[in-house]
Amino acid sequence: MEAKKIHVWGTADLRGFSTPSDHTGNTFPYAVSFAVPVNPDIMGRVENGPDKAYADEYVRVNHRINEISNAMAAEIKASGFRSMALAASERSDPINMAGDFPHKTAATRAGLGWIGLHCQLITYPYGPWVRLGTVFTDMELPCGPPLEKNLCGSCRKCVDACPANALTGRKWVPGMPREDILNVQGCDRWKKEHYLSYVQGHICGICTAVCPFGRSQLKRSNNEKSR
Repeated sequence: MEAKKIHVWGTADLRGFSTPSDHTGNTFPYAVSFAVPVNPDIMGRVENGPDKAYADEYVRVNHRINEISNAMAAEIKASGFRSMALAASERSDPINMAGDFPHKTAATRAGLGWIGLHCQLITYPYGPWVRLGTVFTDMELPCGPPLEKNLCGSCRKCVDACPANALTGRKWVPGMPREDILNVQGCDRWKKEHYLSYVQGHICGICTAVCPFGRSQLKRSNNEKSR
């Protein structure tokens, strides 16, 4: 992963979870989960709403994730194991606004971070200013201990900033339904009504942009530039 310049990654034990199946009809017991950071200068400006730069960055990072995931799946298959890449951002269930499997579940099971009050994964190096990749496999790999506790403390910046009032403020625990944290329909409706010109209304990013764990990354970036 270091060769691919991926610094936040791990392996998740997904036995007991319902993963997608491959062409043989078999599911997968493990997954490699990784995070690709979003440009902090672009992300820092999104606290007032998305712009074209953020939309372009969203597309760029998703494209990179898919390239890495497909290459990794091919490498694993070449080693004689089953593998399948999960698309970076694809709704296979448009009614429930969900994909084939939650990237965030693999990420928390791999110990990459926890789910914040904004229903996004928060990592220590980058906060929630990342996008996630997942590659399923039957290759047995050392799995990181799952992170099973919300570490947001008393912070509610994302909840207060959400223009759609779609965040409930409830703290995540493993197995909690997404809808206990986020009104998915309300969030999606707001994006379609206000930001349709950006990736067909699939992005907003305000709750992510105001997160202190993310903004600390912006401070580090600015300090590095001033040196």
